[in-house]
Amino acid sequence: MIHGKTYQYILEGIEKKGALFFLLLDPDKTSADKIDDLITHIESADVDALLIGGSLILDSDFNDFVKTIKSKTKIPVVIFPGGVEQVSPYADAILFLSIISGRNPENLIGKHVIAAPLIKRINLEPISTAYILVESGKTTTAEFLSNSKPIPRHKPDLAAAHALAAEYLGMKLIYLEAGSGAELSVPEEMIYVVSKMCSVPIIVGGGIRSPEVARKKVEAGAKIIVVGNHFDNHENFSELEKFTSAVHYKLNRLSEV
Repeated sequence: MIHGKTYQYILEGIEKKGALFFLLLDPDKTSADKIDDLITHIESADVDALLIGGSLILDSDFNDFVKTIKSKTKIPVVIFPGGVEQVSPYADAILFLSIISGRNPENLIGKHVIAAPLIKRINLEPISTAYILVESGKTTTAEFLSNSKPIPRHKPDLAAAHALAAEYLGMKLIYLEAGSGAELSVPEEMIYVVSKMCSVPIIVGGGIRSPEVARKKVEAGAKIIVVGNHFDNHENFSELEKFTSAVHYKLNRLSEV
């Protein structure tokens, strides 16, 4: 199977480090005067990739934001789109998301038909990603805007069946999402069951606020950890290295030898 450059980078990174840490940047929540400081912390902490996107972009120019971030770092920049308008030629790749936990056809194929020609025209690498919303204690923006119900958090087998179907459909990543600012993160039991059922990398995001919690998700089977809201507060930038160290377990083992 032929993989794109960014997806191949992800696979090789997982093989080398055990799991990867992605930082999610919301253009509306990332202060322009803090970007240089943030990039300094990102590069020194060995963050593996930057995800850029938001359920709603109200105050920022998405394309300009991606261009600015990409001009300041060589770390891969991947779009995590909240809508078809969140596409930019300055990114390295885009998660081509299909919300398979819901039954809304617009989020299974409808919006993809609109976005696909643009993605091809600007030569942006698409990474097909099965997006599974997981019950997190409150209604999230993604759940509300997509008009789709999340998987109940006490139903890991249901999540695993959805994930396996997505893998059989040819999707390259499975994203278990509790939602931005979630009260409860994705349960470790669900991550474990999904990871045992599927052979493609599992991404876990939403409600992860400490390195210890991130490590538990990795131990359960997550291959990529995504954290966003916690780092909207620039005072937390200094914690980035603790998160990446918790996630990069293979590197930690080598350093202990």
